[in-house]
Amino acid sequence: MEPSSSAAIARQTWELENNIPAAASDPDAMDAIYRYDESSQTRAQQEKPWANDPHHFRRAKISALALLKMVVHARAGGTIEVMGLMQGKCEGDAIIVMDAFALPVEGTETRVNAQADAYEYMVEYSTINKQAGRLENVVGWYHSHPGYGCWLSGIDVSTQMLNQQFTEPFLAVVIDPTRTVSAGKVEIGAFRTYPKDYKPPDEPVSEYQTIPLNKIEDFGVHCKQYYSLDITYFKSSLDSHLLDLLWNKYWVNTLSSSPLLGNRDYVAGQIFDLGKHFIYEVIRYLLMLIESTANMILIDIQEESPLAKVTRDSSKITAEQVHGLMSQVIKDILFNSVHPSKASTPNSSEPEPMVES
Repeated sequence: MEPSSSAAIARQTWELENNIPAAASDPDAMDAIYRYDESSQTRAQQEKPWANDPHHFRRAKISALALLKMVVHARAGGTIEVMGLMQGKCEGDAIIVMDAFALPVEGTETRVNAQADAYEYMVEYSTINKQAGRLENVVGWYHSHPGYGCWLSGIDVSTQMLNQQFTEPFLAVVIDPTRTVSAGKVEIGAFRTYPKDYKPPDEPVSEYQTIPLNKIEDFGVHCKQYYSLDITYFKSSLDSHLLDLLWNKYWVNTLSSSPLLGNRDYVAGQIFDLGKHFIYEVIRYLLMLIESTANMILIDIQEESPLAKVTRDSSKITAEQVHGLMSQVIKDILFNSVHPSKASTPNSSEPEPMVES
């Protein structure tokens, strides 16, 4: 298989797995989302509908190019958190992200904060964009959570609250590059915080995700201070060339990396957490049985079993490891196997080796 065709197939697979729509037959209709109407944006800033409704923004629309740029940046950071900004506009209850750019920020394994040089870079980048005819404003920030899921920490909540107070509309996006590599699908979340004194209604828990034990307290303390937005993606007819250029870099990095080796620390940490969870849940389950027996109360084991989360976590770890193993096998077949036509065959003209009896 030619490298170019392999890259094209890999990109098509990536777009399918992340629900990125194919190119529309009508380019004008497809590119309409990119048109910037300055009057409508000015009107939205004057009316400020988000000031009266904490849930005003329900959707986040992200361009495929911006998504790939954010993923490439997050993966380049490895186990270190990285940060960048997103440009776009608002339209009704949606924040539309049309582009993203990385910030020169030095992060740690637990936090990432913008310093003076980052703010200077941000202002200069925005100014040059305006001069080049890109009128979109900064509509949010993104950063990575390597290996511990997509949610907002206490520092993230404070940062997002401050941004929403002075730079509305503003969106927070979190990407987990480690789980992205393990699952093959981009692990991403989009969030907005509530006003400081706002008490949100009880809402059903969103999609289940595994939170490491050393992060669970931070997650639990702040999880009621923000809400998630539905994420959809779009692609313009003019994005194809840029996506091709950026995809080549992403695809080469994907080929040259091994989820089994690159994520071994992450997997080891997951298994360690799973073992501690298992012991804790077994003890809790036994206490429930003892209490129910003592009080002659019948409990529904199927619905209330504390081991359900442990089962889900172990199944997720197994699925990710199988996915990594399958990718390694496929890469080995593609790049390391000898083609039958090129395999060396014994030359009949050569004398056979002498064997002493």
